[in-house]
Amino acid sequence: MLKLYNLDEKGRELLLKELKERAEDTNEQIVETVSKVLKDVLERGDSALREYTEKFDKVKMEDFQVSKEEIEECFKKVDKEFINNLKEAKVNIEYYHKAQIGHGFVLNKERGVFLGQRVLPLETVGVYVPGGTAAYPSSVLMNVIPAKVAGVEEIIMVTPPDKDGGINPYIGVAAEISGIDKIYKVGGAQAIGALAYGTETIKKVDKIVGPGNIFVATAKKLVFGKVDIDMIAGPSEILIIADENADASYVAADLMSQAEHDILASSILVTTSEKLYKEVEKEIEKQIETLERKEIIKKSLINHGKVIICKSIDECIEISNMVAPEHLELMVANSMELLGKVKHAGSVFLGYNTAEPIGDYFGGTNHVLPTSGTAKFFSALSVDSFVKKSSFLYYSEEAIKADGEKIINIANKEGLTAHANSIKVRLK
Repeated sequence: MLKLYNLDEKGRELLLKELKERAEDTNEQIVETVSKVLKDVLERGDSALREYTEKFDKVKMEDFQVSKEEIEECFKKVDKEFINNLKEAKVNIEYYHKAQIGHGFVLNKERGVFLGQRVLPLETVGVYVPGGTAAYPSSVLMNVIPAKVAGVEEIIMVTPPDKDGGINPYIGVAAEISGIDKIYKVGGAQAIGALAYGTETIKKVDKIVGPGNIFVATAKKLVFGKVDIDMIAGPSEILIIADENADASYVAADLMSQAEHDILASSILVTTSEKLYKEVEKEIEKQIETLERKEIIKKSLINHGKVIICKSIDECIEISNMVAPEHLELMVANSMELLGKVKHAGSVFLGYNTAEPIGDYFGGTNHVLPTSGTAKFFSALSVDSFVKKSSFLYYSEEAIKADGEKIINIANKEGLTAHANSIKVRLK
């Protein structure tokens, strides 16, 4: 199922071209539709939310906010083992993200000059959580916990109502465990509009995070600037670098773990062993028949599954750095030694046993990652995603007298005489 690529220049160009084309582009019709929804929410608030919820979700809603009683019902519907698993995952995620907490600083120069930086949490954050078949409680933890660790004052969640006007119980449980302050049953582009502009019921936020379909992603693009957003995520992807000692059954399983997300998902094997590649193909054929989403996996692997045979592991890493994958598995003997050579990857999984799903659910690192080659300049969601940095400066009378003429000279050269004057009046 995996398409074999050459390592020559033409082969590399083809690989990058196909990866780029795999990402879904936003067409003009979707932009037009979403723009209308956003404008409507801006102008009519809750009234627009009710209309769109009835139109798209087929549910009439009077009160959007999820009550404490509804959350209690969610816990009754979810088995205790799952609840305990989520709580333990929360501990691991908190442990990792607490190490990311940044601190301000003060620099004391001569003549009474102080320079510094403050690290301040955002006040309000909105988390979009898909409903229906795309309901992922793990994503609730990954989006909310870093914000809580950062010190965000209020975190609001929006999620589509189910057919009975309720909330997915697994999402409700995850929201309570992760520490959400308020939950509203509204989804789609209209929910993004509510978070970006505010309505009679839903408070305007400073930043919106969380995954969604093409309409949600487009809405996030369009409101960026009114609020901050996390990123525009493309289809999921994994690149596995495997040496001759890698277990073919592990490699095959890990490639398919990403392929089951979406028919557009990309699974790439980069290896020094042609023998391993052939064994992996056999393992895929064997394992795929046991998997519930095998039709999606097949389409994904046939259209976007790839394999590249390299002469050395260094060459494998060169290919990986060129692709800049969302998930990178180093399924090699000396994975820790090679980590330093990896320049571009959303998250790296080291060794034969570290399957990517460990990071998705339990290990502690974040699974909200840059896709489509954007790992070259974007980072995983983290505590840094929920803080802002503000500088401060203090000049004494002695300091302004020492530096004043230099500042005046620079201001005058730029033609900004009022800037120069604000210094001059202090030198008199």
